[in-house]
Amino acid sequence: MTTTPFYRYDIGLLKRTLEVIRRQISSRPDFHVHYAIKANANPLILNPILEAGLGIDCVSGGEIEAAIKAGFSPSSIVFAGVGKDDWEIDLALENGIFCLNVESEAELDVLRERARIHGKRVRIAFRVNPDVDAHTHSNITTGLAENKFGINLELLDDLIAHTITMSEISLEGLHFHIGSQIVEMEPFHELCQRINTLQKKLKSVGFTARHINVGGGLGIDYKEPEKHPIPDFESYFNIFKTELELQPGQEVHFELGRSIVAQCGQLVTKVLYVKENPGKRFAITDAGMTDLIRPALYDAYHKITNLSSNEEEQLYDVVGPICESSDTFGKNRKLSKVHRGDLLAIMSAGAYGETMASQYNLRRLPSSESFETH
Repeated sequence: MTTTPFYRYDIGLLKRTLEVIRRQISSRPDFHVHYAIKANANPLILNPILEAGLGIDCVSGGEIEAAIKAGFSPSSIVFAGVGKDDWEIDLALENGIFCLNVESEAELDVLRERARIHGKRVRIAFRVNPDVDAHTHSNITTGLAENKFGINLELLDDLIAHTITMSEISLEGLHFHIGSQIVEMEPFHELCQRINTLQKKLKSVGFTARHINVGGGLGIDYKEPEKHPIPDFESYFNIFKTELELQPGQEVHFELGRSIVAQCGQLVTKVLYVKENPGKRFAITDAGMTDLIRPALYDAYHKITNLSSNEEEQLYDVVGPICESSDTFGKNRKLSKVHRGDLLAIMSAGAYGETMASQYNLRRLPSSESFETH
């Protein structure tokens, strides 16, 4: 067995998830899904996604490099991010990626300069801040006027008028992304309404985008992952099929990450000690916040199971070895009686787990392995 802690990926579940997505968009050749590689860039994950025909959504030059190395065509890559460095823009230009999602007039000026230096005309979409409340954690909402992401609606008309005069820039689309781990469908309904209104307004002044990028954000069931291993893609895609009013020839692009890979991953960790204080029992593991930071960063819930015991349940705080009080995976969790050496599985860890790991305390990065269910 791989040395703990390690990430364990159910490639069979990932393939079934990808097949559900394929079926949902098969009747709509104008729908294109780009996997948000920031969720997980492990080659074990990327290979099935490549085989399924998805594109890639990147937010850094390193992610562009990883996507191309994994075999994804540059023509399937979109590049977003509020702070693109010059070398990252150059990398995108040199590889001829599908589109750069531009987030400010300041970025547009730099992009125009880099394009002029490279002698290229660059395809862009403006990321628009639609001021839609995603009803999710404040740290992962991106579509409100107060967030740092995107261009405010009142600035868009003048910016479009200015951009379409630029010989170095081809304005191809509009990009929206309202947040992450969205488990209610209402924000997506509202997003469609905002896009429809904006499209009508822009059409009246002579601009129609070639493509609309609606971002991602669909959430998963962290509480009961076994009951809902695959998110409700049918309801999600149906909203855009029925409510998004497209112009003739327009394409719709999606940037799904967590909803594709989160449920196929587990962080497996070994119990080092069981420590008992008056009124409190701790299961101290060899995994820490360096291996899975979401609970410490977002107070995020992950279901935890004891893989080594089927004894009576007891309450435990499951904590790691890091020298931080926030190094806690869960408090007052019911687990089958825990012993030193037991293996615990922290569920729903396929997204924003391994990819966010660090070497704080000079710890080793977790390894990974795969298996396949049917």
